[in-house]
Amino acid sequence: GPKVTYVPPPPPDDEQAIFAHYQTGINFDKYDESVVEVSGLDPPAPLLAFEEANLCQTLNMNIAKAGYSKLTPVQKYSIPIILAGRDLMACAQTGSGKTAAFLLPIVAHMMRDGVTASSFKEQQEPECIIVAPTRELINQIFLEARKFVYGTCIRPVVIYGGTQTGHSIRQVTQGCNILCATPGRLLDIIGREKIGLHNVKYLVLDEADRMLDMGFGLDMKKLISYPDMPSKDKRQTLMFSATFPEEVQRLAGEFLKTDYLFVVVGHVGGACSDVQQSVLQVSQYSKRDKLIEILQSIDHERTMVFVDTKKKADYIAAFLCQEKIPATSIHGDREQREREVALQDFRSGRCPVLVATSVAARGLDIENVQHVINFDLPSTIEEYVHRIGRTGRCGNTGKAVCFFDNTSDGHLAQSLVKVLSD
Repeated sequence: GPKVTYVPPPPPDDEQAIFAHYQTGINFDKYDESVVEVSGLDPPAPLLAFEEANLCQTLNMNIAKAGYSKLTPVQKYSIPIILAGRDLMACAQTGSGKTAAFLLPIVAHMMRDGVTASSFKEQQEPECIIVAPTRELINQIFLEARKFVYGTCIRPVVIYGGTQTGHSIRQVTQGCNILCATPGRLLDIIGREKIGLHNVKYLVLDEADRMLDMGFGLDMKKLISYPDMPSKDKRQTLMFSATFPEEVQRLAGEFLKTDYLFVVVGHVGGACSDVQQSVLQVSQYSKRDKLIEILQSIDHERTMVFVDTKKKADYIAAFLCQEKIPATSIHGDREQREREVALQDFRSGRCPVLVATSVAARGLDIENVQHVINFDLPSTIEEYVHRIGRTGRCGNTGKAVCFFDNTSDGHLAQSLVKVLSD
C-alpha cells in the first residue's frame, strides 16, 4: 500500500486534561457484592483501601487527582498480587477498573526501583511492555498511564500501526520505560533494533484471550521467544480480560510461571450486570427499519451500533445520515486519522451514533454510551459480552439490544441464553 504519513496529534499536556475522568455511576458500590475467587498457591490478602498499599506520596496524589477513591474488586485482589511479584491472570466484567489494577502496582514498583528514562538512546530498554489488540485501546491505556506517572521520571510511550513508523521511532528514542503497543508495530520496532528486551520486568497482555487466539497468538509467541526477552521465570507476566475461554487458559500457561494466580470476579466471561439486555427477533430484511425506529425513539442518546463487515459499517452510517441521524463509522479499513476523528466526533457528541465492527468491541471507555445495538450478532459469545460492555461502565447503567435472526444467529442461541440467565 501507499506509505503511511499520518502522525497523530500529541496528547494534551496540561494537568486538567491529563487527569480528565468521568463520574462513577449509581451502582459503583454494588461491585463490592461480587464474589471473587482466587485459585493458586498462597495468594496475598486483598487490599481494603488504597492507603494499605503503602504507595509513595506522588502516586497517592495522582490516584486522587484521577478520581480513584475506592478500590473495585479486581483492584483489591490484583494490586497486592502484582506488588508481591506474582504472575496473574485476572478476569473481571467490562468497565470494572482492570487497567488501573495493573498500572498502579507496576508504577509503584518502578518508583521504588528508581527507574528513569534514558533519553535519546538509539536503542531503548523499557522495563514494562503492555500489548493490546487495537490502536484505540492501546492509546487509552497509554493515557491512563500518563495519569499515574505524572510528576515522576517514568516515561510511557505509545506506538501503533496506521501511523508513520518514523514517528513511533522518535517517540521511543526520546526515552521509554512503559511501552504501550499493538503487536504488529511492536515487532516492527523490535526488528529495527530500536527496542531492546533484556530489561523487561513486566509483560502485560490486555484483552489477553484476544492476544492469545488466532489473531495475535503467533505474534505473542514471537515476542516471548526473542533471545533477549527474559524467560517467564525472570519477568512478571500479567493477563487481563473480561472473557477467558478455557482453551485460552491452557495457552496462557506457556507465558506464565507455574505458580501464577487466577483471579475471577463474578464468573468467567459473565456479562456486566449493569446492562439491561434485550433480544429482538428481527429478520435480515427488517433490521434497517427496526434500527431507525429504535434510534428515533431514544433521541440523540449516545449509541454504538455493531455490524459484521467494514462495508456494512460505512453503508449503515451513510444510511443513518440520510435519515437525519448524525452517525459516523469506525473499522479496520478506515485510515487511522479517520478512525481517530470518528471516535472524537462520537465522544464529543457531534455524532451521537457510532457504527462499528469488532475493532471497537473491546476495552474502549467512552463516557455516556447509553445504548449498544447489535445489528448483527458476532460469531462468539465472548465478543457479545465485550460489545455490550461499551455501556454500563464504572457503575453506570446502560441498555443493550440485539437483533436475532434464526437463520444466521442460531449458533449463538444456547450461549446467549446462558449469559442472559446468569
